[in-house]
Amino acid sequence: MAEHFVAAPRWEWYILGYFFLGGLAGGMYALATMLRLWGSPRDEAAARTGFLAAFPLLVLCPILLTIDLGRPVRFWHMLVDTTPGHGGLAFKYWSPMSVGSWALLVYGAFALVSFIEVRALDGRTRAPLARAIAHALAGGAGRAFNVVGALLGLYVASYTGILLSVSNQPIWSDTGALGGLFLASGLGGSAALLAWLARYRPEGEATEWRLAQAERYFAIMELLLIALVFANLAGAGTLARALAKPWGVLWALVVASLVPPLVGMGGPAVQVASGSGSAAVARAAGASRTPMVASVLLGVLLMRFVVIWSAQF
Repeated sequence: MAEHFVAAPRWEWYILGYFFLGGLAGGMYALATMLRLWGSPRDEAAARTGFLAAFPLLVLCPILLTIDLGRPVRFWHMLVDTTPGHGGLAFKYWSPMSVGSWALLVYGAFALVSFIEVRALDGRTRAPLARAIAHALAGGAGRAFNVVGALLGLYVASYTGILLSVSNQPIWSDTGALGGLFLASGLGGSAALLAWLARYRPEGEATEWRLAQAERYFAIMELLLIALVFANLAGAGTLARALAKPWGVLWALVVASLVPPLVGMGGPAVQVASGSGSAAVARAAGASRTPMVASVLLGVLLMRFVVIWSAQF
């Protein structure tokens, strides 16, 4: 039986938004990088959509985090040492909160640069700085930049689960698989959202079959990690608490949200839209996928909700 000796934190709903959007923001950039590196030229449209979506999703994360901490104007204290007589940067490699804050900041810089690059490549801005960024990131330098940004994005997507695991709270600290679970969930939600968004961009629908495959793989990973989490909780003696009402019902809904990606719902629409080459048909097919995308994203949100609050109540 695991021992827990730290009082449970009382987080507000803002932290749920941070956990949810952080997973999507990190997953979007990582998937966009994969498409750019290993996809065909036709996948570039979806890759650009991912880069464009990652930054706006990320911008909300530090806002929600600092509001939840109760002292929003002091977020910079997590980055700068304000101790009298010290000064300098406040990077504490032994503190998950400090490492996560810096990862969020540095990843934000990568996401912003890629956002500006795509705006320039799409001809949406002619600002000299944007054009210079797009020129600098052409070729191998840009690919290397994307790889580093993707690694940071993956860390941001998994970080919240890692943060919970290193606490001494029941449920959270009883398994080391939360980081992987949050990552798989975030990537699955990102793949579903990216496939839906890409349909509103010329040639973006051509990538949907790749993203549908990715959704399926991530759903399988998430199911395996949920099973691992439950096995860990059973060993620690906290599984009954994790599955008590209403948490057990919510876990069932999380699992149910993974069924559509697993069975490939929306596949025929993908083939029709891709084969026709019609933007109108593509948009119609995208609309037909909206319920599935909504269910996947709801599952991503519910999983974080049940993990966070089942340990507090």
